[in-house]
Amino acid sequence: MVIIYCIGAPCCHAIGNTDLIDALNIVKDCFNSYPLDRLALAGAEAAICDLSYFNATRQQVVNSREWLTMQLMDIGFSVLPSKANFLFVMHKLQPAQEIQHQLRQRNILVRHFPKPRVSNFLRISVGTAEQCEMLVHALREIIVSDTSDVTC
Repeated sequence: MVIIYCIGAPCCHAIGNTDLIDALNIVKDCFNSYPLDRLALAGAEAAICDLSYFNATRQQVVNSREWLTMQLMDIGFSVLPSKANFLFVMHKLQPAQEIQHQLRQRNILVRHFPKPRVSNFLRISVGTAEQCEMLVHALREIIVSDTSDVTC
């Protein structure tokens, strides 16, 4: 699946066999909280057709994802392998829900799923280099302040 960003909206483009595409079409409006209007679809089509823009944008996401992965690992996060525009991460000491709360207080949004197998993971979208730097800066503050409160 390829995700193209146009006019601030993620637009997905799937390539697969007919049965898969038919199944995706059946459920897309049930689970997609971001339905697309004609203008967004026209923008997505234009973005897909502009290969130089597509390749440059894809490379920016790859670069930001790799940089963010290294920074997160440096401050104690386990990062699952990803080829997508997001990372699934868990901190070794801090609960995910608490990290999400602290980030939200700084107007940084990440997703937390309170389900048994993933309750201590966060889903972090890969943004621009500037957005990734802001996230890492905030996480360094959160992790340092939370671990400095620990007494032995």
